Amino acid sequence: MDDDRCAVGVGWCARADAMFGAEGLHVLDVHRGDHGLEIVVETDPEPVGCPSCGVIAAGHGRRQVAAADAPCFGLSVRVVWRKRVWRCPEPACTARTWSETHPLIGPRAALTSRAVTWATDALAHDDTTVSALARHLRVDWHTLWHAVAGEARRRLAEPRRLVGVHTLGVDEHIWRPRHRGAGRAVTAMVDLTRDQHGQLHARLLDVVPGRSGTAYAAWLARQDTQFRAGVKHAALDPFRGYANALRDELPDAVAVLDAFHVVKLGTQVVDEVRRRCQQNTLGRRGHKDDPLYKIRGLLRHGREHLTPTQIARVQAGLAAGDPTDAVAVAWSCYQQLRSAYTATNPATGRQVAEQVLASFPSCPIPEVARLGRTLRAWRTQLLAYFSTAGVSNGGTEAINLIIEKTRRLAHGFRSFRNYRIRILLVADASRPYRPRPNHA
Repeated sequence: MDDDRCAVGVGWCARADAMFGAEGLHVLDVHRGDHGLEIVVETDPEPVGCPSCGVIAAGHGRRQVAAADAPCFGLSVRVVWRKRVWRCPEPACTARTWSETHPLIGPRAALTSRAVTWATDALAHDDTTVSALARHLRVDWHTLWHAVAGEARRRLAEPRRLVGVHTLGVDEHIWRPRHRGAGRAVTAMVDLTRDQHGQLHARLLDVVPGRSGTAYAAWLARQDTQFRAGVKHAALDPFRGYANALRDELPDAVAVLDAFHVVKLGTQVVDEVRRRCQQNTLGRRGHKDDPLYKIRGLLRHGREHLTPTQIARVQAGLAAGDPTDAVAVAWSCYQQLRSAYTATNPATGRQVAEQVLASFPSCPIPEVARLGRTLRAWRTQLLAYFSTAGVSNGGTEAINLIIEKTRRLAHGFRSFRNYRIRILLVADASRPYRPRPNHA
């Protein structure tokens, strides 16, 4: 090669070194075999002082070490480092021999630091598995996971992960669906803080075993004073344990009842009244040709989303299968509850919500009255939605979907420790998203 491409007399190729991309390491040879690329490298022959006495060390031969590197050109890569061994020529020095070091390949490492970073980023940003990445690197599953887990723990230990959390979400998640009894559920804490543009990129902060207020309160108590003081709003579903934890550990934060769960309670009331009416009028559960059963799906929708034809179907079904108008009243109450969250402005929505809180407990339909008493017990948290620019647990539900996808890809988890690391990696909001096109 030309002199400007290779170091004459040494055998180092500048272009090969640039492609290899590890400062201080030079490519001596490249072999392509049945299992991928094998790249032989060495370091600069610079003088080295004894780490004990400082005397210039003498060469003591070389030792070859091999480590799997990140794939290149669609092939697995194995780096063979001709590591220099040094010895101290000073007779009085206690140091004997030692090997040189380089950040790319640590002592007794089976993978380069670049391979570990590549695999960890792939687990965080791509829908992949440890098994697939281990196959690409041609290493054992346990070898790769041991290295990735160490890198993941280093990233998760960064103090800045918990900085700037102003809106906190919490929800439970089932991580072992087939398991029965204790240890089946976990509590997940999610950052729901919006950026300066009002965009929400929810990220998982942590998960702890158990679905209880005690588990949530213990996690909050472990956080520093700065974190707890920074949380201004906290979204939650209607679970008194989480509300008590917020009351005890975040007394200055505004607790907000999640709108989705409130509307879901209304949907359940409509279904319960419909089933009761069917039992009273037919003496059995609904069949596919029964009037109320045929409109059960439409009854769960908001009136604003129904077409005129669908509204006519609802009215016909209620007229044919609801002689006491119980289902009609429950559906009307459900629509009123929904309208509080679809109002054009927070003031109007709050006014509707206060009407719901005042009228539902005295409703003659027992299921609606029970819902009214439940909402009245959560009055402060329910009305807080309209004074906090619509804080909700929607981002937490989105995180739950990401966690569920990860669990399916891994075909389940047996170790909570591994489960926690995996989902914290994949749901940390660092995944690069495609920017939305500007149609303006």
